[in-house]
Amino acid sequence: MSQLKIPVGPDDHVQGDDDAEYTLVEYGDYECPHCGRAYPIVKLLQRNFGRRLRFAFRNFPLTQLHRQAESAAESAEFAGSKGKFWEMHDLLFENQAQLGSALYKSLADALGLSAVELREALAAKKFQPRVRADFAGGVRSGVNGTPTFFINGQRYNGPWDFEDLRTAIDETSVRSHP
Repeated sequence: MSQLKIPVGPDDHVQGDDDAEYTLVEYGDYECPHCGRAYPIVKLLQRNFGRRLRFAFRNFPLTQLHRQAESAAESAEFAGSKGKFWEMHDLLFENQAQLGSALYKSLADALGLSAVELREALAAKKFQPRVRADFAGGVRSGVNGTPTFFINGQRYNGPWDFEDLRTAIDETSVRSHP
């Protein structure tokens, strides 16, 4: 079983307490239909585990398959630089079928961000190094598709429906704390 090579740190986008019992890391692609289906499942897991779960999202755009994946990830990173990563993350998944510059502009406006700054950042590929760093870290950790989940640093290779993931997270505690 693969291990997460780069631990969750201050540069990650994280929801939840640093001292949470469980850490769930997702390597995802905003254009990937499987990631789109996993998005509400992660939300359910967060509600189910509450303060016991910390969630980190890392970019893994599969650019060979998804034309808008990298620009969507860069848009999320732009929003993150303005303190609105999670809002953009959620809106990108909730509007996955419309990914593209018109949507990014609309979402920037909706979040009170400058659409002009976003357009300029995308044109200059200002956030591409951040996205590519996430991707490289995923490759080092054995990620080869999306979504890929790690639970407390261990790659999870099972089905990613709610019950299977919930059970795997619960069992991680049993294995981690004998």
